[in-house]
Amino acid sequence: MTTIAALHNDFAKSDDSPTSQAERHIARVSDPAGEGVRAFLHLDRQAARYAASVSQQRFMAGDVRPLEGITLSIKDLFDVKGEVTGAGSTVLRVRPAATADSPVVARLREAGAIIFGRNNMVEFAYSGVGVNPHFGTPRNVWGRTADGAGRAPGGSSSGGGVAVADGMATAALGSDTGGSVRLPAALNGVCGFKPTAVRVPVVGAIPLSVTHDSVGPIANSVECCARIDAVLAGEVYSPKPLRLLKGVRLLKPNAVIWRELDPEVEAAVNSAVEKLRAAGAEIVETSVTALDDLFSGTSVIAAEALDWHEAHINVNGAGYDPRVWQRMQAGRSVTRAQYSAAIAYRRFCIDRINLALAGFDAVVSPTVACIAPEIAPLVASDELFFKTNARILRNTAWVNFMDGCALTLPCHRAGDAPVGLQLVGRHGADHSILALGLACEAALAGAS
Repeated sequence: MTTIAALHNDFAKSDDSPTSQAERHIARVSDPAGEGVRAFLHLDRQAARYAASVSQQRFMAGDVRPLEGITLSIKDLFDVKGEVTGAGSTVLRVRPAATADSPVVARLREAGAIIFGRNNMVEFAYSGVGVNPHFGTPRNVWGRTADGAGRAPGGSSSGGGVAVADGMATAALGSDTGGSVRLPAALNGVCGFKPTAVRVPVVGAIPLSVTHDSVGPIANSVECCARIDAVLAGEVYSPKPLRLLKGVRLLKPNAVIWRELDPEVEAAVNSAVEKLRAAGAEIVETSVTALDDLFSGTSVIAAEALDWHEAHINVNGAGYDPRVWQRMQAGRSVTRAQYSAAIAYRRFCIDRINLALAGFDAVVSPTVACIAPEIAPLVASDELFFKTNARILRNTAWVNFMDGCALTLPCHRAGDAPVGLQLVGRHGADHSILALGLACEAALAGAS
């Protein structure tokens, strides 16, 4: 897996070039034996090649922008000028093409990124499993078999996670409402970052939840995520010296997020935590009532999703993935009074959790409680699908509820099922979490 820093170094020395990189990734997407047909819904090869040629000229001239020449695929949720924004659905394909880039796509383009196709996704971003019955489900990078079977990619940014892990793009843009960036990143063995929501604009994207949506990158390293996050937030990225873990306090809560883990997950994450301890981090294990309480109360996501769909589509579920539409129907039972109470309860919980996390640099946990499940059984059984979906989302969705930020980075051994280590920070602690992530990444890799 290649990082942005390594690519830029090779581009500057002419050991590689943006045009060569683009051709490699086009070939990967086009490979009939690969996952490109399921991970991508559209790829304008001519536009990608032109953007790569422009970046190559800029490298030759020494006029390099922060993401110059980097292929970056876009979740089908975001507007790209001249393309239809379908949100992984069939019902939106009749919409006119976008007349302008969404702000985040515009920022990526202005930073020199090669906008590299539209990634498949869970329809309307409403599942953590990654299944799409309309366009096919991209198979997880791990566990593929010769007969075409495979494991779930994680959702809802499923195509982006597979694209990065499979070398079809250097990075991907995703959205995260309950874990939709972190889940496919963790289950495919790469990095993903969910920012504090307000830092990155969500305008020009099909919403799932106006109170929980956030926008973040999937990439091959923490540093790559930090570079892209700065662009998305309209900030100037400035590399910092590697932070030492000595003196860092990490909270390992005696809470639901550490319970009922697959053996592979429990072993990998506990091993990672011990490596962080050995590198100097203080691991504090204690009960956190405020965290446990985040798993109670009324969710407003279904109500917000249903409101948008009835206002903008009004098709009463026709043409939808039945499982997505079924989840939205839960919003019909939420009264105005319940919605208002849920918003007030959320604010109360945010204040409580911020107080509980004071004095800690981050909460540490598994990103996902299980390894990637097999696709076929999930497609065959609604009961198993919804049970698995809830389990996959369990460790990530609370971060969106508390309006925090979170990073996932791989912590499994090479060849094993991918497992993610999650670092969670309070609202606005994005830069600190990314800096901490760099140090943890180095510790897990055995760096001093």
